[in-house]
Amino acid sequence: MDHQADTWRTWQQASAIVLAPRQLRRTVTLALIIGSVFVAMNQFSIILAGNADTIIWLKATMTYLTPLLVSNFGTLSATRAKSNLPDAEGR
Repeated sequence: MDHQADTWRTWQQASAIVLAPRQLRRTVTLALIIGSVFVAMNQFSIILAGNADTIIWLKATMTYLTPLLVSNFGTLSATRAKSNLPDAEGR
């Protein structure tokens, strides 16, 4: 793996890292697994009883979005180019 290709300096480069098929597959898989466990623990009885209102569905959605965002934040934190390293043009 080329270290330079795995780092980012601009938001466009960060988007490319987050949306890369391998990374996207990993983060979505984590979000589905972790989100499902937490929805089952916190909202399943309400949903199963048929008492889920808009707020419960919003909570369930956020339960899936949270691990997705945290995983992407971790990836971006780990791959951000150090400011003292030269860029591709030697600056």
